[in-house]
Amino acid sequence: METAIAFIIIFGSIVFFHELGHFIFAKKAGIMVREFAIGMGPKIFGMTKGETLYTIRLLPIGGYVRMAGEDMDSVELQPGFRLGIHVNNDNEIDLIALNQNKQFPDMLFLEVEKADLTNEMFIEGYDEEERFVRYKIARNARINENSNETFIAPYDRQFGSKTVGQRSMAIFAGPLFNFILAFFIFLILGLLQGVPTYEPVITTVVADGPAAQAGMKDGDLVTKINGSPISTWDELSEEVKVSPNQKMGFTVDRKGETLEFSMIPKEVTSGKEKLGQIGVQYVSPLEKNPIKAVAFGAEQTYDWTKRIFTLLGSLITGKFSIDDLSGPVGIYKATEEVAQYGVFNLMHWAAILSINLGIMNLLPLPALDGGRLLFFLFEAVRGKPVDKQKEGMVHFVGIMLLMVLMVVVTWNDIQRFFF
Repeated sequence: METAIAFIIIFGSIVFFHELGHFIFAKKAGIMVREFAIGMGPKIFGMTKGETLYTIRLLPIGGYVRMAGEDMDSVELQPGFRLGIHVNNDNEIDLIALNQNKQFPDMLFLEVEKADLTNEMFIEGYDEEERFVRYKIARNARINENSNETFIAPYDRQFGSKTVGQRSMAIFAGPLFNFILAFFIFLILGLLQGVPTYEPVITTVVADGPAAQAGMKDGDLVTKINGSPISTWDELSEEVKVSPNQKMGFTVDRKGETLEFSMIPKEVTSGKEKLGQIGVQYVSPLEKNPIKAVAFGAEQTYDWTKRIFTLLGSLITGKFSIDDLSGPVGIYKATEEVAQYGVFNLMHWAAILSINLGIMNLLPLPALDGGRLLFFLFEAVRGKPVDKQKEGMVHFVGIMLLMVLMVVVTWNDIQRFFF
């Protein structure tokens, strides 16, 4: 149960921030957002606020922000269609009832002759007394069909009416917010846990190793090797690795006292390499510093982004196969393992997952944010958009392929963890 709760909180938070990026920049561009959904599949909770329906859906495998004009969500009123309307004090239609069985106070009935619900926003037709009438449609008008109400989206509130830059930013903002979320998680970890200083401080001296035989002790700070100053553990480690069976001099600060030690790293074999070891262990000291915590958040976000891109490169070059990929089941099992080591490790894991989701969505594949951005790039270069039907077909094929991939990796996860 704890694992399930942790998984839902982590995955839900990552998806929430991803969709929040889409939502904020869509609203900033003036695009009507019809629905903000966390999860996929059947709705288990819904709340309407303003013009947006906020929902939580059954399957915790994603989410979406449905913008006006993205899907075929507009209503076309054909000549001869009979409907009910409500007119406000400005003599504009603020409610259109497609189902005439639904009665509203002061409802009027029209037989449509001509209508435009997006550009000029009017309805012409014949009322109950066979008089020809024309009504303007209010910009905040609603359509009611079988007790379900949606707002009419004027063309300037639709996704397709915006510039390439505005549409691109509304799509790019999702992955962007995943990187921002990761940065803030790492920042919080730096503030709460402290930031590794990476100072070359010996945490543990292994008994009978070269360092122990030379007289080194736990807590010694190495300041020089062979007379050359060092400031990080990585520098110390690299110097030792490349010096097997070679005499080395260490200058150490021990509680303010400067000491000199001499030792010969023993040779160990790692693969085809011969490496030096002096028999010490290291855990980086932590420092609580708000300024360094900010730098730590940025560095960790950059480092993990680079690592994930490297792994993607390995997948492309064949060093990894599709069998090495994990889906929701694999992520759940990994979350279960990480949860055993405390909340800070879970936060670190959440940050890595957030970066991973951001990168995956930026891949230039159909149906993903990166695929849509690629079409916007084509539009910017060509000076005109790609045919909507062709683009829709490409994305549809992409969705089908992604679903197949999801099934494959999920089956691999099930075999790996349960059989």
